[in-house]
Amino acid sequence: MLYAFFPSAFLGVGKTTLIQKVAQALKSSGIPLDGFYTQEVREGGRRTGFDVVTLSGNRGPLSRVSLSSASSRREYRVGQYVVDLVSFEQLVLPMLRNVNDGGDTEKRIFVIDEIGKMELFSQAFIQAVRQVLAGSGTVVLGTIPIPKGKPLDLVEEIRSRQDVKVFNVS
Repeated sequence: MLYAFFPSAFLGVGKTTLIQKVAQALKSSGIPLDGFYTQEVREGGRRTGFDVVTLSGNRGPLSRVSLSSASSRREYRVGQYVVDLVSFEQLVLPMLRNVNDGGDTEKRIFVIDEIGKMELFSQAFIQAVRQVLAGSGTVVLGTIPIPKGKPLDLVEEIRSRQDVKVFNVS
């Protein structure tokens, strides 16, 4: 099984656009696919967060700029963004858990854009991605960050797999 991942160290280089165009081309060719991508949320020309958008059209917040640094509950943060783990998991986990339900008879493609710091706050997401990669009935098309600073365990695990082909996007 081939898994293709597009890494990049830079925001705005076009990974999500590439994923969207490939998904659109595959869908119009009649190839079964599912999954999600992340999309910037802008207000007044300024990025205020990211949404998760499923290929079936559902949408929910992944993160938003935090207006304060104080919080009474546990927050997951990446820079100025607070991650909405509940929203992310509600949208993404049901899809990931159902990926291999078709068995080997129905080959399909699953899009994961992206496997990055925000998404990796979810232990359930990490486990679900590992299960998808262990399954035999699905080709995964995804994006991962190029390592800078502390390596992300799941990203390095994916990068080192023999059945993964990594294409650098610049």
